[in-house]
Amino acid sequence: MKEEKRETGMEILQPGFLTTVQDAGRFGYQSFGFSQSGVMDHVSYELGNRLLGNRAGEAALEMTWLGIQARFRTDATLVLTGAPMPAQRNGEPVIFGTPFSVKSGDILTIGAAEQGCRAYLCVKGGIAVPVVMGSRSTNLKCGIGGFLGRRLQAGDCLEIGPARAGAAQAVSADRASATVPVSDPVVLRVIPDEQEELFTPEGIAVFYAERYEVTEESDRMGCRLAGPCVCSRGGSDIISEGIAAGAVQIPPSGVPIILMADRQTTGGYAKIGTVFTPDLSVLAQCRPGTGIRFQKITSKEAHRILQNGEKNETS
Repeated sequence: MKEEKRETGMEILQPGFLTTVQDAGRFGYQSFGFSQSGVMDHVSYELGNRLLGNRAGEAALEMTWLGIQARFRTDATLVLTGAPMPAQRNGEPVIFGTPFSVKSGDILTIGAAEQGCRAYLCVKGGIAVPVVMGSRSTNLKCGIGGFLGRRLQAGDCLEIGPARAGAAQAVSADRASATVPVSDPVVLRVIPDEQEELFTPEGIAVFYAERYEVTEESDRMGCRLAGPCVCSRGGSDIISEGIAAGAVQIPPSGVPIILMADRQTTGGYAKIGTVFTPDLSVLAQCRPGTGIRFQKITSKEAHRILQNGEKNETS
C-alpha cells in the first residue's frame, strides 16, 4: 500500500545528487560498530542553526554538489550556508546566508554548487525525524537514522519541528560560505600522532613538504589523496584501534587517507597525525583536484588557537 503524503512539512520533488538528514553526529556507539556520521562541515551547519535561533544540534539537510527542489506544505523559515548554491522561491532568488520565509504551497529550487561541495538547508525548528541512538543523523552504511536510513528521494515528505523564539540574523555571503576554499593549495593543520615514529624521517618530511590532491574517490567516509608516498620503517599495518575524525592513515600504498564523518570505527593502518578539527570543515568543501598541504602544530598550539578563536587564513 502506497503511503499517503503528509499535509505538513516539506515534500521533496527533486532530491539532488546526495541529500541526507544530518545533525552534529551520533556519539557513544563506536564501540558497537556505529560510526559518528553527522554533518561534514560543522562550521556551516552550526552557523545555519544559530541564524535561525534553533537549539544546537537541530537536524538539517546536507546537500552534496546539487541542491533539492521541494514543495512546502506549511509556513517555514529557512537559511542556506556552506557551498554557495543559487536558490529560488517560486522563481524569485533568495539570498544565500540570510534567513527567508516560505508559505504553504511555495516551491524552493536549489541549484548546483558554484564553489565547494556541500550546502546546508537549515529550517527553523529543525527537520523532525526520529532520534536513533541519540541522533537524527543518517548512517548510510548501516541504514539507520535520518529519513528511513537513506538518502532522500523524490516523493519523500519531511516533518518540520516546532520553532522556538529566536531573532533572525543576516550575514554576508562570504561569512556564510567561510569554509569554502579560496586558495590552492589548502593548508591543513595536523597534530602528530605517537605512531609518527613508525615512519622514516624522509617520509615525515615528504608528508609536510609536498603537495597532495583530493581525488574523485573521496566521500563521506574519507578523503583520499593523490601524491607522493610517505615511507614507513617496516610497513604501516598495526593492531586495529579506534579511529578519530580527521585521523590521517597511511595505508600500504603510502598515500594518506583522511578519515571523515562516516569513517569506519576501527582501523589497522598507522596514523601519522590528526587534522585539527576546525580544518575538517574546510576539507569537507574541497573538490577533486584541490591541492592539499599539511602543517604540523602541537596540541598546545591547537588549544591556543581554539581559545583565541583564530581562523585558518590559508583556506
